Amino acid sequence: MHIAPARVVTQPSDQSGKTSRLDRSSRGWSSRLVARLAIGVALATLGTTSFAAPIATVDRNGSLVSVEAYAPNIVRVTIATDRGQVDAPPGDGPNAKPDAAGWTHRSDAGADVFTSSALSLSVDAKPWPKAPSQMERYFAPSLPPVSVTIRKPDGSMLTQMTGWEMAPHTVNGEKTFRVGASFASPADEHYYGLGQNQEGKLDLRGRTIDCRHNYDAPAGETVCVPFMVTNKGYGIVWDNPSSTVMSPGLHSATHWQSEVGERVSFFVIAGATTDEIYAGYATLTGTTPLPPKAAFGLIQSKARYETEKELLDVANGYRSRGLPLDIMVLDWFYWSRMGQLDIDRNYFPDPKGMNDKLKSMGMHSIISVWPRFEKESRYFDLLSTKGWLLKDKDGNVVDGLPIRSDRAGALLDSTNPDARHWFWDRIRDNIASQGFDWFWLDETEPDLVPDGSFYSIGSGDRYHNVFPLLHTMSVADGSAKDRPTMRNLILSRAAYLGAQRNGGLFWSSDIKSTWEALHRQVPAGLGFTASGMAYWGSDIGGWQWPNGPKATRPVLLDPAGATAMAPDYADYPELFTRWFGYSVFTPTLRIHGQRPATAIWQYGTAAEPVLANFLKLRYSLMPYIYSLGRHTYESNAPMMRALFMDFPNDPNVADMGDEYMFGPAFLVAPVTEQGKTSRQVYLPAGAEWYDYWTNQRFTGGQTVTANAPIDKIPLFVRAGSIIPMGVQVPSTATAQALESIRVYPGADANFALYDDDGVTNDYRTKGGRKAVVRWDDKTRRLTASGKLPTGQDAASLVQIVSAK
Repeated sequence: MHIAPARVVTQPSDQSGKTSRLDRSSRGWSSRLVARLAIGVALATLGTTSFAAPIATVDRNGSLVSVEAYAPNIVRVTIATDRGQVDAPPGDGPNAKPDAAGWTHRSDAGADVFTSSALSLSVDAKPWPKAPSQMERYFAPSLPPVSVTIRKPDGSMLTQMTGWEMAPHTVNGEKTFRVGASFASPADEHYYGLGQNQEGKLDLRGRTIDCRHNYDAPAGETVCVPFMVTNKGYGIVWDNPSSTVMSPGLHSATHWQSEVGERVSFFVIAGATTDEIYAGYATLTGTTPLPPKAAFGLIQSKARYETEKELLDVANGYRSRGLPLDIMVLDWFYWSRMGQLDIDRNYFPDPKGMNDKLKSMGMHSIISVWPRFEKESRYFDLLSTKGWLLKDKDGNVVDGLPIRSDRAGALLDSTNPDARHWFWDRIRDNIASQGFDWFWLDETEPDLVPDGSFYSIGSGDRYHNVFPLLHTMSVADGSAKDRPTMRNLILSRAAYLGAQRNGGLFWSSDIKSTWEALHRQVPAGLGFTASGMAYWGSDIGGWQWPNGPKATRPVLLDPAGATAMAPDYADYPELFTRWFGYSVFTPTLRIHGQRPATAIWQYGTAAEPVLANFLKLRYSLMPYIYSLGRHTYESNAPMMRALFMDFPNDPNVADMGDEYMFGPAFLVAPVTEQGKTSRQVYLPAGAEWYDYWTNQRFTGGQTVTANAPIDKIPLFVRAGSIIPMGVQVPSTATAQALESIRVYPGADANFALYDDDGVTNDYRTKGGRKAVVRWDDKTRRLTASGKLPTGQDAASLVQIVSAK
């Protein structure tokens, strides 16, 4: 068989950094071609010689394939028939500079092979196309075929792209293509991530995922983060912001297909562990900042506090009861009109004074700011005239939704940098000036669906998923500019590639207040954190008005005295308590909901002491949790970890979405069924485990029955764990001494204990205070690398847990 010779063209490195889409696309095509051909001749002479250029493009009978390195374990593949599309940089999300250091390239009759210390990528040669048969004239693809094989350094397979597609169609009046690629899928490959899916499953294998932001998804809002991690040592970042359908492992193939595009573009990130893959994701799209310490404490919210007095009464209620609380949240309709970006002084006469009172109690505040502007609001005409609102095909401002009877308000076009800057300036001057610390950017899907409409950068269909990245950038960049010493925090309802770098705390949207919704939260959160987004939580108790089926088992908490729901929802205090206990072991702990009352004493006299004990446990664990936050900043590894991350050699956990690790120590198994007082818990193989409540020790690789009375959540600690426990404090604004350092023997252990001021950005430069605490299991001795962050002596705090 005649093999077409490989034609190679390359592009030298741009040492000035990543250029804009406009800059790259406007370069002269002819000068690019001359440079590429010249370097191509040099490469043909040099053979396997290393080269510094991050891009090499090979021609496969008319299909152009660009290979671009970003690190030894990160490579980008772009395929198109148009050279301008192949040369163009990635879309929004990835923000790293190409870096081909350590990569080599060789070309022969069989393939073009690109090699680093971490992986090898070959663009396989293809035979010269022959004249089509009669059947092929009807059914053969028009695109010249391309296959790309990616291997580990030892030659074993990571993945293989087996084909690509570009099918012409018209979307929103634009002639474009439906683009996609297929990959081989071994029978034992499992897939995780792609953002938030609330369908109740962790493993994506065999499913079809509609990867688009969709507030109205039947099971609960979907959020598209097109980053998928497998159990085979790699992840794929799909570089296309339009709606994408993804079918991992379906009929022995994994298929990506995006609604709008003119090329296929994706990154492969290799890693011996999942944490290496997440570190690669951070290299490609940005580091996850360390949130303010208050973000790890209790965040108290409600839809909505109607007056300044109501909000302060709740804050005082926590303090008068001796309960810890860090943040009070002011949700929507505090304004005089949507889009005024003001605070209604009839109900909040002194917002600055209100925030001063919260600060005097050691609390912070968050306020909800929406991207919607009613026609009658003070800024609508300005924004419309400047073209800073979402528009229809005729250039008219899109006002309201045709669904959900949600008819008022136009969407800020946050794809426009001038609109983003203006938005932050109004937030700074009108709201931050009143003492509010951080901002809740709601409706970041956005809620006004952009399909069929137009942003400043193009069709809302083409850029369907990119809004949350760019919208949260408005506050992230603005806060960095105007409050450089203050640590940023943003509550956000949706995410996209790179959104983690903006300081987002994400949550699962306006979910129902039912047991089914709680059950779905566990795998939904694990899938989200598996997508490179470490900080996720849910509205504890659900957001929708409490309304669920009648309890089928005896209610575990007497609802007497509860004011959080109607009297006919007798098991709601039980549901809330189970939800709260679970949320103690998620990255954020936030009460919110559309109900008459939400504070923890408002679920009945029986529930209050149980909730208080769970809350105090959260604050006891603050030294452990905050240290995990520092580790996430340094590594991008999530603290809320599906079991496949830490136990890759145990096939029993590949599809386990109802248990997870919280940091290196805790195995958490939430109870999500009404009336249940026990549940089956699988303890992963390769470790020994302690029941946190009883200290009973178990061997891994077995399923045990865990007792789960209403005041306990099934909780196990891995042998060889160190857990620093803090004294009780009213909030993280109070310096917290260590009460003990618990050691669970059975293996050597180390833990990096970290602390800092909790509010400034000094952690980025000065590094805070850190000590590595080590446990030698053979000598049963605990040592520290230096003084503990609290200044205490480690040896005096040790509590060695005795197995029962």
